Amino acid sequence: MTALRQSAIMELEKIPEDKLSFVIQIMQGVNGLYNDSNKERKDAFARLEQLRKKGTVTDEDAELASYREDKYGR
Repeated sequence: MTALRQSAIMELEKIPEDKLSFVIQIMQGVNGLYNDSNKERKDAFARLEQLRKKGTVTDEDAELASYREDKYGR
């Protein structure tokens, strides 16, 4: 256990029982915020992966030459 966790536990032990429910609500809120943002980030990344074009080009030079020919007619 880290020193920070030990310090937090020592502070929790000082809090009267009737006030612990407030502390628990705060802790659950903070934990919920962390978990939600991480989940949102993963969901956003998954959506980006679905939108990403899956390329089937095997010869990039030939494709570039084709685009140049279409655009400039050379």
